[in-house]
Amino acid sequence: MTTTLNAVLRIPPEDPAVAAAHFAASLAFHADVSDVASALEAATGDPGFVVVDTRSTAAWDQGHLPGAVHLPTALIPEQAEQILDKAVPVVTYCWGPGCNGATRAALALAQLGFQVKEMLGGFEYWAREGFAYETWEGRVRREVDSLTAPAGTDDCGC
Repeated sequence: MTTTLNAVLRIPPEDPAVAAAHFAASLAFHADVSDVASALEAATGDPGFVVVDTRSTAAWDQGHLPGAVHLPTALIPEQAEQILDKAVPVVTYCWGPGCNGATRAALALAQLGFQVKEMLGGFEYWAREGFAYETWEGRVRREVDSLTAPAGTDDCGC
């Protein structure tokens, strides 16, 4: 009798030690929107990292994280070392999960010697999860999208 595996198990899970190393490495490269928001809110001044918006000026003007530094990806090679401190870890973000601009920016910063993480979800999930953002008109906060974050609480439990 032949057993056909489903699409999930056709390629079996990796050895637990290898999987643990993979997931630990992933956390060294990424931070999610909720964790960034929590760290920024808990900080009484310096959170220990700087958030960098890597989008265009037009995108920045549509909205950006409070306290973020605006440094479009294309300008990183010529401006990063004048704007950022290599002793301070950097968290990059771009539009959202469908955009790899924050990844390209993180690569460019790492190549210049910066410690860097990418914020998963980008500006899209920051806004969808109901965190305040700034525009040229002031602070804005959208209703929480219940498909991206729990309504009525700041903690998803993960």
